[in-house]
Amino acid sequence: MMANLLLRFPTLLESHYQYAYMIMVGIETGLRLLEPQQPGIVFLSQEVIAALLSCAFFCLFPNASRGAKHLPMINFDHLFQSLYENYHENQEHKIKCIVHYFERIHSCMPAGFVSFERKVLPLEHKQPFVTYPTADYWANSAVPLCRFEICSSGMIEDQSRDAVEVDFANKYLGGGSLSRGCVQEEIRFMLNPELIAGMLFLPSMSDNEAIEIVGTERFSNYSGYASTFRYIGNHVDTRDVDSLGRRKTKIVAIDALCSPGMRQYRVDCLLREVNKAFCGFLVQHKPHQEQNLLHSNNSWDVRVSNDFMDTNISGIQATLNEGGKNSPSADKTEASQNVENKSKISLCDVGIATGNWGCGAFGGDPEVKTVVQWLAASQALRPFILYYTFGIKELQHLDQICEWILCHNWSVGDLWNMLADYSTKRAKGETKQGFFSWLLPNITV
Repeated sequence: MMANLLLRFPTLLESHYQYAYMIMVGIETGLRLLEPQQPGIVFLSQEVIAALLSCAFFCLFPNASRGAKHLPMINFDHLFQSLYENYHENQEHKIKCIVHYFERIHSCMPAGFVSFERKVLPLEHKQPFVTYPTADYWANSAVPLCRFEICSSGMIEDQSRDAVEVDFANKYLGGGSLSRGCVQEEIRFMLNPELIAGMLFLPSMSDNEAIEIVGTERFSNYSGYASTFRYIGNHVDTRDVDSLGRRKTKIVAIDALCSPGMRQYRVDCLLREVNKAFCGFLVQHKPHQEQNLLHSNNSWDVRVSNDFMDTNISGIQATLNEGGKNSPSADKTEASQNVENKSKISLCDVGIATGNWGCGAFGGDPEVKTVVQWLAASQALRPFILYYTFGIKELQHLDQICEWILCHNWSVGDLWNMLADYSTKRAKGETKQGFFSWLLPNITV
């Protein structure tokens, strides 16, 4: 079967390019290198992806120039090599997932499609795209915070709300999927092997970029994590298909700062993280929505006068309500309430499913990363976040924290200013508390 795919590959590619422009009228969707800083999309059939993965399995792609082009390795040789050098059982089970994928498509070739999109927040104003936001932009945002739903058990990939699922990615898509890696991103690439195809043509992500992949099929079930990862059998993917023939599995790859230490509390690093998540969560191809919400002539614009939006930390009134010693006042002036009403526009109908992004091997602060993702999802007009805590102790009071914040009607700007103020103090050594304890000591004691 795999040999047959290889023999048919030229014909499959010819057909792919013949119909590429018919799938999404006016948009280039053919297989090509999606260059850095160039937003674009590649639209592939599952059969073409199967042929590409067959080439990778037999290590047929040239590697010589991939490093120079900041492309991850795509051939499977390092994955196979791991069976013989420093053998770990989880590597064998990664290969079992891949072999199972090929067995499945041999019995029945999938007939759907998958899209791979490079998303970019340009550093300079560029219609119709949203410009990379500044710290002042976040500080002045009047956008309300979205719903925050906590999942104390379960996995992101099992969510049933058609939410966008976050890949805790390496800047090189796939991370160690085809080598020794076996954490969140690598496991997802084994469950949905069609994700691996993106490693062929997507160079590494910069700070203002994210990658969104829609339509991959899940083929395997598993247990464990990292060294305990095990393939445990077939998975039948029952998710619906959209009008373009893609399964309604939306995965966004965003890479957090790696081993940030104390620098993660600097405002420039907070800005990098919130903008990275925002880039991933924002629906880039609705320019009329973005223009109303975000930037006009490279300046902040949600039809809100800056006269009403002085929400710098020095202007936030303190309150002791329910232990919130550092919170902005819940009272709204009539003027600011009118501004908020004017700024509201239609929400995107798809939420975000995420968890402790950048907090495991990458060493991020889970309290800060939680808030950063909430800010980004809210500003991107997502209706909700499904947050999988995976039982870590730092988030044991997360439900109470979120309930308190939402009860006080905080905006994105309110929460950003609190996080920025805390982070500045933490970076200077003025506090060693976690953000939640600093914010609401009466809840977290």
